[in-house]
Amino acid sequence: MDRYQRNITIALLIATFLAAIEVTVISTAMPVITRDLGGLDLISWVYAIYLLTYAVMTPIFGKLADLFGRKKIFITGASLFLLGSILCGFSQSMEQLIFYRAIQGVGAGALLPMSFTIVGDVFKYEQRAKVQAIIGSIWGIAGIFGPLVGGFFVDFLTWHWIFFINIPFGLVAMFLIGKFLKENIEKQKRSIDYGGAVTFIIGMGALLYALLSIENEGSLSTTMLFGLFGIALVFLSVFVIIQLKVREPMVPFHLFKNRHLLIANVSGLILGAILIGLTAFMPLWVQGVLLLAATSSGLTLIPMSIGWPLGSFLSGRFILGLGTKVISLTGVILIAMGTFTLTFITSSTPNVLLIIIMFFIGLGFGLAMTIFTVIVQSSVDWSNRGTASSSNAFLRTLGQTLGIAVLGMVLNQHIGGHTNNGTNVAPEILAGGLHSIFVILAILGLILVVIVIGFLPKEQPDYSKNES
Repeated sequence: MDRYQRNITIALLIATFLAAIEVTVISTAMPVITRDLGGLDLISWVYAIYLLTYAVMTPIFGKLADLFGRKKIFITGASLFLLGSILCGFSQSMEQLIFYRAIQGVGAGALLPMSFTIVGDVFKYEQRAKVQAIIGSIWGIAGIFGPLVGGFFVDFLTWHWIFFINIPFGLVAMFLIGKFLKENIEKQKRSIDYGGAVTFIIGMGALLYALLSIENEGSLSTTMLFGLFGIALVFLSVFVIIQLKVREPMVPFHLFKNRHLLIANVSGLILGAILIGLTAFMPLWVQGVLLLAATSSGLTLIPMSIGWPLGSFLSGRFILGLGTKVISLTGVILIAMGTFTLTFITSSTPNVLLIIIMFFIGLGFGLAMTIFTVIVQSSVDWSNRGTASSSNAFLRTLGQTLGIAVLGMVLNQHIGGHTNNGTNVAPEILAGGLHSIFVILAILGLILVVIVIGFLPKEQPDYSKNES
């Protein structure tokens, strides 16, 4: 890695850390925030709105990056992310916090995909997995230190600082990218798919809002839900028609004729659903079924954060020798075996066994996620790499959104009517609902193994030979 690549990598590590630590830091601080601002019933939307705007804006910014360059879009995303952070820090109500978190999500919709895309631009094929492993390790570090950082600010300062701390790091990342990233953008007339952008935002926004509302019983009437699904169907249908007709579509469907890209994206969708299921519901098992402290639930997830960067490192180490299919298959098999094992746990299962299971699942995610990212970057040329990377990131986020909605509905079906004033539920009732969730995750893991075995090509992606 030369000096130029090192400076770019530092900037991307900072940007990735900001986005990765955001969820874990705010999770630690949310009880204090709700006591300060009120609105406990709105707590889920603090997370959901960030996810929604991130998912909607990811493919839009990906296309803009292919039109105007990575540097401009990265700086735009970082600026919006920091603006949202500042406004969140000054929030005076939960409604304000939710609105400002939406702005943060818009910024993240540019920030995270551009980090992956810039790696594909700056590094050669054999280097990409190694750099992705370094960036992947940041997610592990954020998963370990996020709760500690959030707890420190809440205990010794105020919760406002969990947002303000983003500012200096974000400015450094913007400076490094602005100063060092070199791009050769063709000077030609650019065509922006405004119609596609508008119809996609409305259609996908309506769909995600409806899905996120289903799990909250009574939040929307049946008529409103059907109305939202109807709006989504109409606008997404128009969006597809527009994409097939315009000269430079926001999402070029012809890319999905590439088998490498198609399988990597489908796998990313399923991996997103499995990941959100584990991170959202495993702590609920530890606290609600095993009746252990919140600290124990955090300790149960930490091994996954350790296994993930280790898997990323190993994938970068062996990608040239073993190839993308062998490594990705190993990863998804570990995930499938781990989720299958979770279907057998009971209230008497020791927490140490869960820790071991989560480590191997994290190892599988590190192997699979890193390789699928490299496949996406290496399956298209420069002019489509931003769109391809953003589409992959979008589908992962969409998988998380669909996953949390469907799994939340499954859990509610089991515990509905068994809660105590809408809060507590008997451990045995909760265990039954969570067991159903683990079964669904195991099925998804098995489907993932079948997809990789049967459909992922053995040969390397088309643009893996050091394209410029």
